[in-house]
Amino acid sequence: MPNTAMTALDPTDRRILALLAVDARISNARLAQAVGIAPSTCLTRVRGLLDRGVIRGFRAEIDPAALGRPLQAMIAVRLSVHSREQIEGFTAHVRALPGVLSLFHMTGEDDYLLRVAAADPHDLREFVVEHLASHPSVAHAETNLIYEVVRGAGVLAGAADTSATAAG
Repeated sequence: MPNTAMTALDPTDRRILALLAVDARISNARLAQAVGIAPSTCLTRVRGLLDRGVIRGFRAEIDPAALGRPLQAMIAVRLSVHSREQIEGFTAHVRALPGVLSLFHMTGEDDYLLRVAAADPHDLREFVVEHLASHPSVAHAETNLIYEVVRGAGVLAGAADTSATAAG
């Protein structure tokens, strides 16, 4: 859903967001210094970005392999019926499944893309059979293995002068 708060972002807000996107654990003092504002002003701005929903949260990015799930896959899913009830029920069902890293509800031939992590090919097969192929809403599921996951530059690429953060 579009966030209209994004239109009200000034260059300072955009720099704060860009720096937090690179390192969400940066201290407020370092963030303020990198942006060129007082720490109290920086804290107020970050809190405002959180209150407005521009910043949705701060998360640890965990390697699934470290938790015994080194195999990742993208699974395209087509539903048999597109009623609101089935869409909401399927979404709730899949979100709660262990190993689901991301769920994308989409337009096009496929209704969903699921990024999942599994222990091995057998575990992945069992996930598909037990949770997708047997689900009453699912008409089709197609699995593609992921070789590598690389994070993109993001929507604020270039908004932060990274030389300011590398110095301190």
